[in-house]
Amino acid sequence: MKRDIELLFEIGALRNLPRAWRHFFNPDVQSINEHIFRVVWIALTPARYEKLKSHEKVLKMALVHDLTESRTGDVHHLSRQYVKRNEKLAVDDIFTQTVHYREMISLYEEYEERKTIEAKIVKDADNLDIQLELREQAARGHSVGTIWNASRDKAVYRKLFTQSAKILWRKIARANPHDWHDKSPRNRFKGGDWKV
Repeated sequence: MKRDIELLFEIGALRNLPRAWRHFFNPDVQSINEHIFRVVWIALTPARYEKLKSHEKVLKMALVHDLTESRTGDVHHLSRQYVKRNEKLAVDDIFTQTVHYREMISLYEEYEERKTIEAKIVKDADNLDIQLELREQAARGHSVGTIWNASRDKAVYRKLFTQSAKILWRKIARANPHDWHDKSPRNRFKGGDWKV
């Protein structure tokens, strides 16, 4: 159990590792842990739209998809051209001697191959999370939210695997990140003591 406990501490340490693209514009971006958490929820959404019978594999794959970054770090679109990361070694070392070893190594390898519908959904979710983050940055008035949109629309959108991810991508581009609370019928302005 010693290695299982160490794994839990390592997962916790991901909250201290911001996404690498903070390097360019220094926006307040999510940590790797926050990214993984939202990717899990995003992956569940296309999994339902794509009518997968079971979501367990998608959820576990989403949990493991970027875990290697606790050891390799995150790389952005520029550093990726210069840095070689050994993610296979990292994922092996992360799970060695844990109760999760076989299952998580297998799921990670499947994710990297992108051949199964589950792996495709998780990769789509990974890309959709960046779209959500960029939309949030734009709503905060940060230029990174608009600078990368055109290039990502050309380069990344065409690489999405599922139809539901393509639809979600377009809807995210038009969505207001504040609607979830501002348009809620139960907020203070619409249903509370400030209702006019």
